[in-house]
Amino acid sequence: MTDKLLKVDIQKKLKEFNLNVEFELKNGSLGILGPSGCGKSMTLKSIAGIENPDEGIISLVIGEETAYFDSDKKINLKPQQRNVGYLFQNYALFPNMTVEENIGIGLAKGDNKEKVSEMIKRFHLEGLEKRYPRQLSGGQQQRVALARIMAYGPDVILLDEPFSAMDTFLKEQLRIELANSLKDFDGFTILVTHDRDEAFQFCDELIILDEGKIIAKGNTYEIFENPKKVQVARLTGCKNISEIKIIDDYHLKALDWNLTLEVSEKINSDITHIGIRAHDFSVAEKDEVNAFDTENSTKMEKPFEWEISLANGLWWKCDKQIHEHDFEIPKYVKINPKNIILLE
Repeated sequence: MTDKLLKVDIQKKLKEFNLNVEFELKNGSLGILGPSGCGKSMTLKSIAGIENPDEGIISLVIGEETAYFDSDKKINLKPQQRNVGYLFQNYALFPNMTVEENIGIGLAKGDNKEKVSEMIKRFHLEGLEKRYPRQLSGGQQQRVALARIMAYGPDVILLDEPFSAMDTFLKEQLRIELANSLKDFDGFTILVTHDRDEAFQFCDELIILDEGKIIAKGNTYEIFENPKKVQVARLTGCKNISEIKIIDDYHLKALDWNLTLEVSEKINSDITHIGIRAHDFSVAEKDEVNAFDTENSTKMEKPFEWEISLANGLWWKCDKQIHEHDFEIPKYVKINPKNIILLE
């Protein structure tokens, strides 16, 4: 038997759809990416024991197996028996308790003081022990919430959209802090998010959920590089997607852009669309493979890139230096055949 494994195979009838999630995590961190209302948070709450699936299994193997939930065997451990830490969106700190009181809330009296001191040091909260949550910055609150979770040594940490309500600057800061805080964590981490950057930055493995069903799962890099399905491509940030007509094994017509294109991979009959990432265009000469003219295109300046809306409907993002304020759209651009993503 594997010496470390989190196994989830659950079904639950929800108002809009049936949730049906099945995965095994052997190490590291898992991301669950998907639009709002697709069943991401319900999956986390089921693992934590806050919600109950209708049927299925949730079990943790660390040396030996512990069933958190098993509908056939009528097992359903309470949340406090599962050794799972849940980081809520708003951190759920007790407003009338100090930092040290919040961290020590779940600990037995005997090891309370020593453990709290250890967590204060580990999460760089020295000097804040007597402060209340309202006196802390967002980053400090996050560290207190994590310290409280880590104090009782969880096997699994669940992160439910931890940055969703924050502005961009704070979000970047807290992402780095969270990554550093979890660096030495030896258990399982599951992050629920609708933000592809967060999923890419934090997670070794990725599940993409849509209306309660898994539409992709595997290594995070591989899913971003080869999303395989239209909805997965959209959720991983592909800006350009078109329906196609197959011409032969390596040529197709992109119907939405009225372009005939060559691809590097043999096109099978399941392929209905293609995707092109917005950064994958380059300057071309007229007769190069997959070159087309840019007549009647428009540009918009952003601090670090130009966004060019090509007349055929394609979207091109071109990097720029912050002090460069002029950009001439080239007469022709091209897409390398290997950068065209074939999609079902």
